[in-house]
Amino acid sequence: MGELKTPGAASAEGNKTVTIEGGASGTSGFATTRLDALLAWARKWSLFKYPFVTACCGMEFMALTSPRFDGSARFGAEAPRFSPRQSDLLWVVGTISQRQAPVLKRIYEQMMDPKWVLAFGTCASSGGFYDNYTTVPGIDKIIPCDVYIPGCPPRPEAVIDGLMLLQDKITHNASGDRRPGIVKPREDPVADLVKLRRSKEEA
Repeated sequence: MGELKTPGAASAEGNKTVTIEGGASGTSGFATTRLDALLAWARKWSLFKYPFVTACCGMEFMALTSPRFDGSARFGAEAPRFSPRQSDLLWVVGTISQRQAPVLKRIYEQMMDPKWVLAFGTCASSGGFYDNYTTVPGIDKIIPCDVYIPGCPPRPEAVIDGLMLLQDKITHNASGDRRPGIVKPREDPVADLVKLRRSKEEA
């Protein structure tokens, strides 16, 4: 069995260098990495999601986890947790009303650090077409948001892009910067097929 050593601080921020020595059945070798990079890698591939579903985008949330897309398990976010104390990724799926806002904030505050928030759909991102006094115009008015996934509802491919964007943010953002990322729309896959067929016909 290998031995884990932390020789000392590598920087003023307290990042330690982790050295893993030894190997199985008499083999030898070692790997060296920074502790913050190792933790970021582990967090990136073990996201425990809390789905806060309030509206019709929940149908696409379920489609995302279907075998066709497998959009959660491939990215380490397969099993939902329905306790905020066991979660580190809050999925806000659907419209948030003014009466739901304190509940959403309390759930966010109950989550352990580090934690991330993903706005699923136009209503969660900006209030959508509900421009009235009962609707919160975007969850960033209540809690910080890390990734916005626009769409009404967003396609499963866009949600997968959002998960990958969040993973990149976790990997490269040890400083805790909360500037949000926005998923850019892909081209329509049907339109891509039409272009491909036309190019073959012209050739």
